[in-house]
Amino acid sequence: MNIKLSKSLIYSNPPKIKITGSKSESNRLLLLQALYPELEIENLSNSDDSQLMLNALKSNESIIDIHHAGTAMRFLTAYFSIQENRDVTITGSSRMKERPIKILVDALVDLGASIDYVQNNGFPPLKIQGQYLNGGNVSLKANVSSQYISALLLIAPKLEKGLKLKLKGKVTSTPYIKMTLNLLDQVGVKTKFDDNIISIKPHSNKLKTKKIIVESDWSSASYFYSIISLSEVGTELHLSSYKANSLQGDSILQKIYTKFGVDTKFRRESIILKKTKHITSNTNIDLDLVNAPDIAQTIAVSCLGLGIECKLNGLHTLKIKETDRLRALKTEIEKLGGTVMITENTLHLNKVKKINKNRAIATYNDHRMAMAFAPLALKTSLIIEDANVVSKSYPDFWKDLENIGVSINK
Repeated sequence: MNIKLSKSLIYSNPPKIKITGSKSESNRLLLLQALYPELEIENLSNSDDSQLMLNALKSNESIIDIHHAGTAMRFLTAYFSIQENRDVTITGSSRMKERPIKILVDALVDLGASIDYVQNNGFPPLKIQGQYLNGGNVSLKANVSSQYISALLLIAPKLEKGLKLKLKGKVTSTPYIKMTLNLLDQVGVKTKFDDNIISIKPHSNKLKTKKIIVESDWSSASYFYSIISLSEVGTELHLSSYKANSLQGDSILQKIYTKFGVDTKFRRESIILKKTKHITSNTNIDLDLVNAPDIAQTIAVSCLGLGIECKLNGLHTLKIKETDRLRALKTEIEKLGGTVMITENTLHLNKVKKINKNRAIATYNDHRMAMAFAPLALKTSLIIEDANVVSKSYPDFWKDLENIGVSINK
């Protein structure tokens, strides 16, 4: 489905949007629930990725297809490695078969796992023969995807010796690692993260906490931050349910979007976003997003809409996402009249005086491409191709956009 967006967004009372649980928290908790069935989860994400994760964990099939769900691929690789006397082949979409997984597989094999590549060395599909693993010591480069690290940490409590994971070099995506450790701590697992060494104690006892309520997804909130940044001064929007002491790295949005004139206030379980000041074309945005790379697309498009320059660093993991997000951003922004320079790690957008109208934005099977560009409806009319791709993380996105006044023609 392709959709055409155009400006509307005129209202007297601030609209209220309820966003379901964080996909990152949900997928971690689903794996923990599979290991500790007494765990109850509330406000679970309604994303395709979390549903795929849930279905895979409940499946008795010998072939598990997780489609585009990268987190599920990594977490399930670790999970099925410790399911004794069970053989499983994990596969996915054509893009998934291009996304590297060798770093995680090597670490699991070092711990005694039995994993074979079905097609290409270093990439899915994977054939896994579940084994009893003792655990012990293993090491990884510190600048790899945090999902490799979290996959190992989540199964560690079920290993006889637990796990001591040494991270070599500078750690990236630290908030996602800390999220995993915090969730483990909540259920009673003893963890320690000190001097690039993470220690997880084995845990076979009853859970300390039997019910966890998942906080709403901050990545999903990013698109509404972008909308408010592109709105007139005084525009407000309410989002729920959020915590001031969030585990999610993307909660850094609160601080980042002050640069775009957006103020965040917490009221009970909601956040109130308000455009408080006009942003001039002389504003320059210079950010290191190494700990929150998933919001890079949203920020770049916000800058495009405001006609300001931005330099984004710490983006090395974006090339191995659902698409090469840096190249995709460059291509689509330049359709709209922008000028973008990219490297392996950076994106530089020059300020734009005029945004082209009625351009069709390709989404590359990437949910974040669709949602990141949608706020530009406040500045120009545009078409989002394959708009249903948003279901990967935020199935209600287009409905929620209509509810706040964006005009959508299918």
